[in-house]
Amino acid sequence: MRGGVITERDADYCTVRVRVPAGNLSIEQLKGMATIAKKFGAPYLHITTRQTVEIPHLNPKLLPRIGKELSMNGTPIGSERDEIVNIVACPGIERCKYANIDTISLAKRIDEKLFGKEMPVKIRISISGCPNGCTSPLLNEIGVVGRIEPLRIPGMCTGCGTCAEYCKEGAISIKNGVSVLDESRCVKCGMCIQSCPFGLLKSKHRHYQISVGGRRGRHPQIGRDLQDADDETAVVEIIGEIVRWVYRRAWSGRLLSEQLDDIHFDAFKKEISEKFGDRKET
Repeated sequence: MRGGVITERDADYCTVRVRVPAGNLSIEQLKGMATIAKKFGAPYLHITTRQTVEIPHLNPKLLPRIGKELSMNGTPIGSERDEIVNIVACPGIERCKYANIDTISLAKRIDEKLFGKEMPVKIRISISGCPNGCTSPLLNEIGVVGRIEPLRIPGMCTGCGTCAEYCKEGAISIKNGVSVLDESRCVKCGMCIQSCPFGLLKSKHRHYQISVGGRRGRHPQIGRDLQDADDETAVVEIIGEIVRWVYRRAWSGRLLSEQLDDIHFDAFKKEISEKFGDRKET
């Protein structure tokens, strides 16, 4: 069984965590899980912080039957130990007006390629469609954030101030009747682009920011910036490189965030930069 089988406080019972990439379930899958939980005596279903579902208080002797039925339902047993666990993602451009990228598509691609891979340390991957970071990507071993660099068209701004009003970073001011961007304060959220009533702000560079080594828990730590990528394929390739690097270099028994320097993160970052470069789309 995968690491998605968790021994409970009362060791006579276990909890089964299922695989739900990006937290999306069809109506049929949800009904199927409820039916399976009821059949095997679970009192309820539990929604986890990593967008998965747990079925608690199960008899460990029934795990082979439970695992088979969950697989047939399209919700197989998930992952929890030193593995690549459930991929977390916000709704992305499918539903969120602030999102800059298709998070669900990306989460599914990463899940198909990497989910459940045994690792020396637990690897949590989180994707956020914008710098609002609703899924806390910077507090995960691997984080992805969708960003847009705004482009101002010289001579076209009316100076209405709408973009300055909407900018939460105070990065935009109106000077001499036109908007001026302080790039040092801009987080590339794209909100100014969406707010312009005349459509005079454009996307100069829509991209994915990838970070490594974040953590939650009792001592939270922000992940380190690794590389920007221009498209989903590049993101999947870079994350694959991160996973290979961690698999070869990291030690068990320590969080990834605690050993980045020991496994030479700066040298790895240079390798990734040389391989993937500073490619930008306009």
